Amino acid sequence: MTSTDTVTRGPIKKARPEPVTRTVTRRSTAGKDLGSVDLEPSIFGHEPNRALLHQVITAQLAAIRAGTQSTKTRSQVRGGGAKPFAQKGTGRARQGSSRSPSMSGGGVALGPKPRSYRQHTPKKMVRLALLSALSDRAAGNRVALVDEWGWEGPKTKDAVATLRNLKITGTVLVVLADDETIVRRSFANLPNARTTSFGQLAAHDVLRNDWILFSDRTLPGSAGAHVAEAPAAEAPAAEATEEPAAEAVAVDGVTDSDTGTETGPATETEEAPTDA
Repeated sequence: MTSTDTVTRGPIKKARPEPVTRTVTRRSTAGKDLGSVDLEPSIFGHEPNRALLHQVITAQLAAIRAGTQSTKTRSQVRGGGAKPFAQKGTGRARQGSSRSPSMSGGGVALGPKPRSYRQHTPKKMVRLALLSALSDRAAGNRVALVDEWGWEGPKTKDAVATLRNLKITGTVLVVLADDETIVRRSFANLPNARTTSFGQLAAHDVLRNDWILFSDRTLPGSAGAHVAEAPAAEAPAAEATEEPAAEAVAVDGVTDSDTGTETGPATETEEAPTDA
């Protein structure tokens, strides 16, 4: 190594590939093909980060632990106030209490006590782990999409028929909206199905199931979720196009053909030399 060579210190940032666009087939609950939908690359197009997934899922599993295990120390065990036997003459080791950890029925030395197993995980890591889990399911063609549920009442038979029509085998995670209680109750009795909302979706929930099922309302980043908002957005745009036209007439001072009078800005321009 010469004096002109540079030494790189610290960790080297690895260049991650750009997100790719993946597609999913949109079907009805009866299994009818309604075309394909492009999944949002920033959500479903990442390369899974396995090290990040391991760290975040370990923290999520640790947070589930109750941490209520407890043992009694020698001060909490009942009895043991009297000396169990004489100090000398027995041939045994001297003891001052029958509740010592070295004696049967005594307390536990260094036993578990109630504690919290929760680990601090940055929000960015939790979000990237969820995106990695969703991208992993999308890369394996394990993402299903339905247009709408359309169920009038909670029936387990409808849920079983929908999974059969969509050709979903194994365990499935159904992502629902907060007000879709009928669908949630329909999937409640199926041992291979779990329901959740997208706001409560976690990386561990995605990876513990073979499939993840969305609807048009819950698919993140889908264009179909914003179709209902399009008519409301056109009204302000029309008003915005009318205002510049009115300003152009006022600035140019064009005479109105109906009244024969000039606009206000033209009158102010003529009175400006008088005031000076």
